[in-house]
Amino acid sequence: MPATLPQDEGLPIAAVEQTTGIARATLRIWERRYGFPDPGRDRRGERSYPEDQIRKLRLIADLMNRGHRPGRLVQLTDEQLASLARPAGELASCSCPGGNALDDPVLLPLKNHDLAGLAHLLEESVRKLGLARFVLERMPQMNFNVGLAWARGELQVYEEHLYTEVVQHVVRNAMPARHHSSAGTHPRVLLATFPEESHGLGLLMAQAVLALEGCSCTSLGVRVPIRQLLAAAAAFHADVVGLSFAASMNPAQVLRGLEQLRGELAPQVAIWAGGSSPAIGRHKLSNVLRVADIRDLPGIVAQWRALHAGRP
Repeated sequence: MPATLPQDEGLPIAAVEQTTGIARATLRIWERRYGFPDPGRDRRGERSYPEDQIRKLRLIADLMNRGHRPGRLVQLTDEQLASLARPAGELASCSCPGGNALDDPVLLPLKNHDLAGLAHLLEESVRKLGLARFVLERMPQMNFNVGLAWARGELQVYEEHLYTEVVQHVVRNAMPARHHSSAGTHPRVLLATFPEESHGLGLLMAQAVLALEGCSCTSLGVRVPIRQLLAAAAAFHADVVGLSFAASMNPAQVLRGLEQLRGELAPQVAIWAGGSSPAIGRHKLSNVLRVADIRDLPGIVAQWRALHAGRP
């Protein structure tokens, strides 16, 4: 029988879902099947998750995004998970001093709450690498390292949120000026995630790559109801609806949402689905294009242009 925790000593399941990206239904299944997580109960008898379990869930979610299966991960210690998250071969490509994830230079100004310094550091990196390389090479490193620092207790949740806000500001300021594309030249892309998906940096990365390809992008952000997606696609005359899915999102929700969207969206509007969810890799959905890697986007845009060239 789970122990009763004071209400201020844990997070409710809805907050854990938002923080980790793991659906609450999945958390309950793991609890029954694997014995982890093992939440206590608050004064109302509701599940209450302590901080150490939330940190482990974040590590598990990161590793699921890399293709690992949860049944094995829940049995590992935090140290084993952290070690697995950063395999030896990956360090060679890391620009962090000494190759240690927690030596990433973005962490120091973040821990010191020096947001101006963090923004300056990121802006210098954009100038040095160019926006494309920054988004495709540097951002994945930083995102992982900030998440790992949080999982190890080096950062608090609000500090991770501050990182996200600063990155979004810097990347959006570096994007080329938005223009209205003509029919048959560049697609007008509407970007969003479904209501169950709270991760937004993948959308930002896609928006930057698409903007560099000359596309007119409108981002609705995260947790957008499908009905609102449909309304926005019509309002913005979208040629493409682009969606991002993390591996931790419930596969059934991914598939049901895509089927509903495809069934109700105008047939000439394409759907591009990216992210690490295994659902979009294992199931081929009619008239839904899987974007296996963000680096594939320029080629996909070129194919769209070739297909629609000269079409009124």
